[in-house]
Amino acid sequence: MSLSRRLLPVVLGALAALGQAPFDLPLVMIAAMAVAISASAVAQTAWRAAVFGWSFGFGYFAVALHWIVSPFLVDAARHGWMAPFAVVLLATGMALFWGAAFWGARRLSPGHWGLLLCWPLAELVRAYIFTGFPWASPAQALVGSLAGQALAWIGPHGLNMAVVGAAVAIAALVGLRRLWIRWIFVVPVFVVVLLPPLAPPAPLTDNMVRLVQPNAPQHQKWDPLMIPVFYDRQLEYTAAPVVAGQQAPDAILWPETAIPWSLERADGVLEEISAAAGGKTVVMGVQRSDKLSYYNSLVVLGPQGDVTQTYDKHHLVPFGEYIPFGDLAARFGITSFAPSLGNGFSSGPGARLLDLGPLGRALPLICYEAVFAQDLNAAPARADFIIHATNDAWFGTYAGPQQHLAQSRMRAIEQGLPVARVANTGISAMIDPWGRSVTQIGLGQAGYVDALVPEPRAATFYGVTGDLPLALILLASTIGAALSRRIRGRK
Repeated sequence: MSLSRRLLPVVLGALAALGQAPFDLPLVMIAAMAVAISASAVAQTAWRAAVFGWSFGFGYFAVALHWIVSPFLVDAARHGWMAPFAVVLLATGMALFWGAAFWGARRLSPGHWGLLLCWPLAELVRAYIFTGFPWASPAQALVGSLAGQALAWIGPHGLNMAVVGAAVAIAALVGLRRLWIRWIFVVPVFVVVLLPPLAPPAPLTDNMVRLVQPNAPQHQKWDPLMIPVFYDRQLEYTAAPVVAGQQAPDAILWPETAIPWSLERADGVLEEISAAAGGKTVVMGVQRSDKLSYYNSLVVLGPQGDVTQTYDKHHLVPFGEYIPFGDLAARFGITSFAPSLGNGFSSGPGARLLDLGPLGRALPLICYEAVFAQDLNAAPARADFIIHATNDAWFGTYAGPQQHLAQSRMRAIEQGLPVARVANTGISAMIDPWGRSVTQIGLGQAGYVDALVPEPRAATFYGVTGDLPLALILLASTIGAALSRRIRGRK
């Protein structure tokens, strides 16, 4: 096989990644997927199809997830050498799922239609296995389009299936001589992908929240000389008077790890924050400890700086906030990675709601947790709105924060709930239940914004059913197709 033919799927994958933010070219993504599906026909065996699919996935994830170098560049002198390895290893690992999809599809069918089952199934597994990492799914590229509104009905994995189905169909239509048949199918795809949501502006409640964005770059966030700068900035924004004729905020939201002190050492600080808020409710990110366990948390402050409610992040970042199987290793004498012994963060008990009085009940998400649609479905009851507190300074100043915002918008559509998103360096935003940013503070800007919380929609079909129905359909269909092929082979 020539070098150009070997590189073709990698190049096509890189082009498909342009569907993701900040490029936002979903038609390019679908077209590149269709060309890749058609080109994969040269792979005569399942193994070669797997290599083709892996190569396509490698190109896709290397471009879409290139922001992963950013955490290693915070202290470039010490960790910068690891950045290239991080991109290559992450893209290699994520591409394995797509390689498996192409392998399974070729085993099911000599044509392309097996991908309609295997590719969405691979994405579903990627979202769950080893705590999951569904970042940069094909569905994510459609969040700003009319097609993205299907998330409320079929969720991210159903929309992945629709995207793959469109790409497979386009690939199958290429050989047709009658052009009008192609356009009958292709034009509706263009329309739903290019058009924005058609819903009217979301009705607003009377509840006003203030989003505070201090803009503390990660390399300065813990600098002793800069700590008072960022802290005073948040106090200033919290105490800032409202614009004449505008309603005063009912609550003030600060981002993840908004202060450098642990909760146990912040008594005077908490009182100062509540005083700046004029006794209004403050929801803020903070680290806390309980004996030897440490937690990444959100707390609700009362009028006197008293902590009235606490939420501990439960979906932690592997190798970032904890080392997998650290507590298991401690049983064999390897204690350096054990969260229960203070080496890394411990996981909270799970999803919960915060009662914010007149504002209603809020479902808190801390940073990484907004990536997982299934975490929101695990809430004990339906919230009135979602609070997403995050420190996107870790994700750099380009693609990472914009893709993370796209995922917050996905969660809004899936649940039919508004999202109050507050980020350390941006992008902070009030997002309506159709996934549209009503107002926002740009990336890398310091400031605050007062925004009325939109009204929630009725409970969505996906919010009620979750991923289980589609997972069962995909699994049963794949098994059925495999058995049917085996029976035909015997005959």
